[in-house]
Amino acid sequence: MSITNEENSLFGEWKGNRKGFVSDGLVSEQDYLNSEKKICIVLKEVNDPDGGGWDLREFLAEGARSQTWNNVTRWVNGIRNINRDVPWKEFDEINEIDRQTSLKSICAMNLKKSPGTHTTDKASLNKVANEDRKFIEQQFSLYNPDITICGGTGDLFKDTSGHNEYEWKRTNRGIWWYERAPKKYVIAYCHPEARVDNPLIVYGLIDAIREIYS
Repeated sequence: MSITNEENSLFGEWKGNRKGFVSDGLVSEQDYLNSEKKICIVLKEVNDPDGGGWDLREFLAEGARSQTWNNVTRWVNGIRNINRDVPWKEFDEINEIDRQTSLKSICAMNLKKSPGTHTTDKASLNKVANEDRKFIEQQFSLYNPDITICGGTGDLFKDTSGHNEYEWKRTNRGIWWYERAPKKYVIAYCHPEARVDNPLIVYGLIDAIREIYS
């Protein structure tokens, strides 16, 4: 069975518990499996005050939106070019085609499958993620990524994905991470839409990944 079929089978069971369930995961299974470094982005929930009921995988395949996903595109491009210093002029302008091209190779999963709004209700997020920890652990186990980037979800992901036995380490510049399997890393980082200048969001992650792999 393909990973996508396994996702859909899991979601068929999971969505009965969550009104407005938004499916997520592999944008393109083949592009993900063919990646030199398999990247998984773990976020909180989709921003959809209209109630959800759609598929994030399709949304990303179509190019998503600039908010959130421009910086994820920059992350992906930086990781794919980790051995060279990419100048900001190559990151600065991101369009829909850039997003389509880069995002098709990733996995993206939210810990809370029911939608929220622009500002996450932390109590609701924690409650739902803890209730769904069995499903979260099952979903993540499908992907076996090399690099997992937790965008504002580090501690909650570690807890709900069954990774409590691993210990956080810290880069020289203060980014938390742990090794969940040989050369398989989880990084606790800010949300890609954090209220920080984009170059800091982008280069801070790239710098941390370089150090972790050094």
